[in-house]
Amino acid sequence: MEEHTNHIDRRDFFKIVGITAAATTTSFVGCSPQKENTPQSTQLGPVPTDKMTYRTTPTTKDKVSILGYGCMRWPTVPTPDGKGNLIDQEAVNELVDYAIAHGVNYFDTAPVYIQGWSEESTGIALKRHPRDSYFIATKMSNHRIAGRGLSPKEIYDASIKMYRESFKKLQVDYIDYYLLHSIGGAKGMETFNERFIDSGVLDFLLKEREAGRIRNLGWSFHGDVKVFDTVLNMGIQWDFVQIQLNYLDWQHASGRNVNAEYLYGELAKRNIPAVIMEPLLGGRLSNVPDHIVARLKQQRPEQSVASWAFRFAGSPEHVLTVLSGMTYMEHLQDNIRTYSPLEPLTDEEAQFLYDTASLIRQYPTVPCNDCKYCMPCPYAIDIPAILLHYNKCVNEGNVPETQQDENYRKARQAFLVGYDRSVPKLRQANHCIGCNQCSPLCPQRIDIPRELHRIDAFVEKLKQETL
Repeated sequence: MEEHTNHIDRRDFFKIVGITAAATTTSFVGCSPQKENTPQSTQLGPVPTDKMTYRTTPTTKDKVSILGYGCMRWPTVPTPDGKGNLIDQEAVNELVDYAIAHGVNYFDTAPVYIQGWSEESTGIALKRHPRDSYFIATKMSNHRIAGRGLSPKEIYDASIKMYRESFKKLQVDYIDYYLLHSIGGAKGMETFNERFIDSGVLDFLLKEREAGRIRNLGWSFHGDVKVFDTVLNMGIQWDFVQIQLNYLDWQHASGRNVNAEYLYGELAKRNIPAVIMEPLLGGRLSNVPDHIVARLKQQRPEQSVASWAFRFAGSPEHVLTVLSGMTYMEHLQDNIRTYSPLEPLTDEEAQFLYDTASLIRQYPTVPCNDCKYCMPCPYAIDIPAILLHYNKCVNEGNVPETQQDENYRKARQAFLVGYDRSVPKLRQANHCIGCNQCSPLCPQRIDIPRELHRIDAFVEKLKQETL
């Protein structure tokens, strides 16, 4: 990828920030019109500008907003030729301006987000504000070059190039929070050692922290708990650790993920701040079945469904910030309200959410968080869109088991019509050949080809009416 100058205008940026449609799944098209779980601004009045809750980083004494901006889902617009999408830089600027004006000061990105363009877009938006008004987090995303037979020097050179590029794209001379990205996957400690120890990359990053170009050094975790425990006890002073935490994963983590109760507990013992990712499980905890919505609304009628998940994620005292990929202004406003200030959960409310999690587990959704790490598919299949459509239909009761189901006709039509609207025919599950290039990249450890083939078989039965 060629280097770009630090200052480019919006027109030039649009020319280079091309994102294929494969990387910009729209998760709000499905069986039926999207349920609105976010209250309208007019219903709740002004969004507070001076009541944000802050937490302090022990090492650098940073005063960090409890709401962090996850920059993996910036808004996009269609390209003029209609064959893909572009980051909408004007919309990104507006969201960043609004967030900072309302107390948000932590912005999390990575070299691999939005096909490599998130850092540049985030840097353009933030450069317009004083450098001491925000904290930038980005990552060493060298997990995609591990396991390819490269020598330690080749991994080192590629990793340091990635590190240098982050500074250029973000237009900064220091990074506030730098992470070893997504450790715990692939072959566990063998992969960790290949990425960071044998290559010398970790030694380099520790020296960069000493030099002040990295102010806080940590890592994000998905996968093998042995890696979590081993890295936590390496004898290195970790300034923070990023974990997946929400009220479903607290005690019911799926796949190879680890219960957040354990992960958070180990960090708390060591007084290491936890940065929280996936508080909504990629939106799944805001788009829950109707009976779960009713259950939550009965307790707090004026609050959004999502606010329950954000209060849960922010309540533990060792949580530094909770990341949310807020594509739309109404989501940003709702989350600011939830955290301005944060009203920690009571013991009774926490138990209520544990019970709610047990009810949600009864619905067989695919644990897709729409992170798009699996994309682009070499055969142009829109993997996230397929899985999200299926999950939406499960939540809405539109996945019939037999033709004898009471709502079979309605559910069949809703699933098939919604499927064609959500996913172009050439990008549907029937085109999966099972190459399995996607599964190793999935933080949730989903067997993606198996799920695509299962969904495709279900679709064919619906079409042929052979359920």
